[in-house]
Amino acid sequence: MSLAWIHEEAPAWDASKESIIGRAPEGAFDIDGLRRGGLLPGAWWRVEEGGEVVGYAWMDCTWGDAEILLAVGPDHGKRGVGSFILERLDAEAAAQGLNYLFNAVRPTHPRRDAVTRWLMARGFEASGDGLLKRRVRRAET
Repeated sequence: MSLAWIHEEAPAWDASKESIIGRAPEGAFDIDGLRRGGLLPGAWWRVEEGGEVVGYAWMDCTWGDAEILLAVGPDHGKRGVGSFILERLDAEAAAQGLNYLFNAVRPTHPRRDAVTRWLMARGFEASGDGLLKRRVRRAET
């Protein structure tokens, strides 16, 4: 598996995001009101394999921390794409000198328990505010 990490300079809601994020189970993401071509907040990356988009990552920085979102195409799960995305988001956050990555698994997410377990297996811990947080991992020098 050879995955490419591509930063989107002017992220917009498009057919590709719709095919991955829009196909997520109902309740997984809040995508109401997004319209094709509409600009999106935060930083976005797409993950491609052999020219095919297989996932997306989003990061929004607030007060030295980064909220993150990961989305893997429904036909590309269980192949390490999510772990690849998380590693790259961690590297992006470290390069910006950020402290923590955090994720809010929506209460309406149909796989909330599984997603929470997946993140916790990768070092995230529940915080008192309902978020899952992990300190940004710095590259060893």
